[in-house]
Amino acid sequence: MSPRPAPRRVAVVGTGAIVAGSHLPALRAQAGRVELVAAVDVDRGRLDAFRELAGEHVAGYTSTSAMLDAVRPDLVLIGTPPSLHREQTVAALKAGAWVLCEKPLCLSLADYDEIAAAEEASGAYASVIFQHRYGSGAAHARELIASGELGAPLVAHCQTTWYRDAAYYAVPWRGTWASEGGGPTMGHGIHQYDLLLHLLGPWEEVRGMAARLVHDTESEDVSTALVRFANGAVATVVNSVLSPQEVSRIRVDCADATVELTHLYGHRNEDWVYTPAPHVDAGRAAAWRTPAADVPSSHTAQLGALLDARDTGTRPPGSGPDARATLEFAAALYKSAFTGRPVRAGEIGPGDPYYAAMHGNHPQWAPEGRA
Repeated sequence: MSPRPAPRRVAVVGTGAIVAGSHLPALRAQAGRVELVAAVDVDRGRLDAFRELAGEHVAGYTSTSAMLDAVRPDLVLIGTPPSLHREQTVAALKAGAWVLCEKPLCLSLADYDEIAAAEEASGAYASVIFQHRYGSGAAHARELIASGELGAPLVAHCQTTWYRDAAYYAVPWRGTWASEGGGPTMGHGIHQYDLLLHLLGPWEEVRGMAARLVHDTESEDVSTALVRFANGAVATVVNSVLSPQEVSRIRVDCADATVELTHLYGHRNEDWVYTPAPHVDAGRAAAWRTPAADVPSSHTAQLGALLDARDTGTRPPGSGPDARATLEFAAALYKSAFTGRPVRAGEIGPGDPYYAAMHGNHPQWAPEGRA
């Protein structure tokens, strides 16, 4: 057995709640495989508070470029507002570091393709945080569906119905195209429909609707979609920040069983339920039970998968064409909602207004249209 590599030297960019509350515990859970060596934040007070929490040995910087030049980390974790992700990801890749970035990795397909070019030039990789894919329950469900054990996937429902009030949108970068890239389609429901795509595979066609019903934002506060998958399955997707009774849910009806996941911000094995069709015998259905090992969906689980890939020098999950398909789904939903026609996978490319921006310069949705 070859020896385990030396701990990867890690830097975090952004030291707010998501980094302190999710990334730092993930790093601690992977102790022995990683060493946090640097942190970056433009807010010196927030940076100092994070360093006190993380340990004084963590060097502090107020500039990402200065940190990259001085530290040359192996891995950069990015938890800044979305509008900064592309620039910071490309800079880290050019410095030879792998990247694990909060969603969305960037705000358009054009940005994503710029990141892909930086990957190719550097040989490093950038992954986006889609932690709901990770954990034993999701892995088990995907294996059962992909193997055909549950029969052909037929009908699916994907629901992110959350509630956000006016105070939430008082934060300046929220609810604008330039800083967040969209509304709940980009910032909230993306986790759940990414998991749906992970379970069902490539999508082929989207028919969407979007509305701004309550909040005075540039972007939508609710969106819905009808989706057709390459395997023939059809699905509904709902993304809302208007729903007092909050829930995140996926249901996939296959020929031989229904698999359901109900949670809010993360899931364990107990959150997955399998219901056999009447013709399925009990012995077969018993084998569908989630595995004994219970690995929650989490930043910790995704970081572990990325480190496994780093150790072997292979592309990590949640990166490349796989992650691009999720961003393309968001762009297709917006394009369909704003143009009133179906959008097929692969049709949004250079020259298409929805390639450069999720609002597609639509007169009723682009920022200038709200002036």
